[in-house]
Amino acid sequence: MSGFLSPSQGLGEDGASLITVKSVNPGPDTLTKLVRRLRAMTLQLLPVEVEPEGLNEPTSRVITPQVIAAYRAAAGDFVEALPYCLLRARAEFMYDANHNPADYGENLGRAIACEVLARRIVHIAEPDRIATILSKRYQHRQIDGDESEMASALEVAIDQHCTIFLSSSESQDVVNQLWTGELVQKITSGHDNEYVRYEDIRENSFWGHLDVSRLSVPRYQNMFRILIWFAFLVVYSQAVREPLDRLDPNKTSFDGWEVVLYLYPFLSSSKFFKLLNFVTWRTFSFWNGVAFITDSLLLSAFVLRLMGIQGDPEQQVAFRMRSFQVLSFVAPFIWMKLVTVFDGYKYIGTMQICVARMLKESGIFFALLSVLGIGFAQGLYALDAADGSTESPAVIVHVLIQALLQAPDFSKYSLQPVALSLYYLWSAVTAIVLLNVLISLFSSAYADVVEDAEAQYLAFFAQKTVGMLRAPDSYVYPAPFNLVEVFFVAPFEMIPGLRLNEKRYAQVCLEISQPWKVPTYAATELNRIVMSTIFCIPLAAIALFESLRWNRQKPNSWMNHWFRGDDEGGDDSPANRNPTVDDPNCQGLQISKVPFEELITVFPNTQMSSEATIVKELDALKKQIEALTKMLEARQG
Repeated sequence: MSGFLSPSQGLGEDGASLITVKSVNPGPDTLTKLVRRLRAMTLQLLPVEVEPEGLNEPTSRVITPQVIAAYRAAAGDFVEALPYCLLRARAEFMYDANHNPADYGENLGRAIACEVLARRIVHIAEPDRIATILSKRYQHRQIDGDESEMASALEVAIDQHCTIFLSSSESQDVVNQLWTGELVQKITSGHDNEYVRYEDIRENSFWGHLDVSRLSVPRYQNMFRILIWFAFLVVYSQAVREPLDRLDPNKTSFDGWEVVLYLYPFLSSSKFFKLLNFVTWRTFSFWNGVAFITDSLLLSAFVLRLMGIQGDPEQQVAFRMRSFQVLSFVAPFIWMKLVTVFDGYKYIGTMQICVARMLKESGIFFALLSVLGIGFAQGLYALDAADGSTESPAVIVHVLIQALLQAPDFSKYSLQPVALSLYYLWSAVTAIVLLNVLISLFSSAYADVVEDAEAQYLAFFAQKTVGMLRAPDSYVYPAPFNLVEVFFVAPFEMIPGLRLNEKRYAQVCLEISQPWKVPTYAATELNRIVMSTIFCIPLAAIALFESLRWNRQKPNSWMNHWFRGDDEGGDDSPANRNPTVDDPNCQGLQISKVPFEELITVFPNTQMSSEATIVKELDALKKQIEALTKMLEARQG
């Protein structure tokens, strides 16, 4: 057997890793060479098309322990970057698959093989290195020669929606640690993120957890967003009642509810700036689109409201009415956002994924609908213009939309047989062809999600968690509290005399026992003081909750046994394998009449596929025949 499969370096039958990875910091060119080497190996591993389902099986005849050991050996001293490089190779294979339809099946299988290998290699890594392997950020050299953006293996997997990789227990452990704040991001001067354990930088006490940086933990960010969204619902409900509550048309100024309502889109727009400035377009999700539409409608209503205040009396009434008409369109999007309150439940989260996938798949339907709609609208307009006079184009669009929504007005063209025939054709095409295409697309998207609901939901949760951390910001002001940052903190950045220099900043970091933080703004001390004042009650609640919760996680904590109880039978200890009977009512009786080791001798080896088991048995039989042949030859000699 090859050297890299020797017992001192390779994988035993139990799949345990004996290779100790070490922290390295390879450059983009080095990682690009490793990605190319992995691609070459994968091309040799899968020269023909294979079934993708068979690659992810635990007993796959392709992804065997020997293959995993070969890929680990292929990384040399850069084993820690191997999952990242495998996921980069997966992205390149998927690009090849999408741009070369003739070899789609082959490249899809290679992409899935790279993802499965990345998952298996993380699984056999040292437990204390898994968080580093998944969260350490790298760069590679792009095809045009530029360096890529910094990204970790976890982020690359999220960007590609790698459900196999993200549904692994190792990935979810890291995601859960990021969600609860056990892993916190360390922001460097170049707006890069590194992750360290919070318990390594702060003591596990109430005062140790009384830290403004805890507001950036995804779990608490999510709680603040939910509370603020409920408050926004109340404000919106009061603002849309303003025309009823103020019947005097001469009162055209803003009331208090409207002021708060229209401040929201300005304050939440900073989120989109951070996403555009620090993150790739892949971070934008379905709910980012809903938020963008909501903010756009609110800004439009605000502009119309201002135009109504500044105009003459007749324009004031008209623009005021238009403003509240636009504002009424915000209601469906606001209430739709309430679904995210319950996305922690698997059913609701899966439903969100289904809806987002259906809307994505409906792009084909709307593309066909747009082309056909333009054609039929032009045809009906030309027939209408044949007599020298035409109606408004909006009338034709209105008639076509009625037919699309199963309420056609055939009397409109009853006096024009040719136009009526064209209208019949439009109704038939939309009702029989296009709508059935849309239904089949929705059905396919729903089946794909529900069939793999567990992995889809875990990937969705990972995307939600990491998405809250990808825009680097040490001090997170949830809207509308970021108004304080805009007017009372940011101006100090523009005054040279009040800026914090590097020496003063280092002193501030030392005072708050966070030497691991690097500033993104100079007024760090001011940020800390302001946030500690505004959020003193939430910070105290968080500190109390975390100090009690983390103490409960200690193995000898009485609160841990009180709240959770003991994990009976969780340990595979010798006492559990061959228990003894201490019951005075069962003197002379025993459970372990047959030893545990003897019982399991009849168990099949579930770590090997049926083909591998047969090959192993054939090899054993071959060795026995060779031994018998040698004995016979020795006797005859």
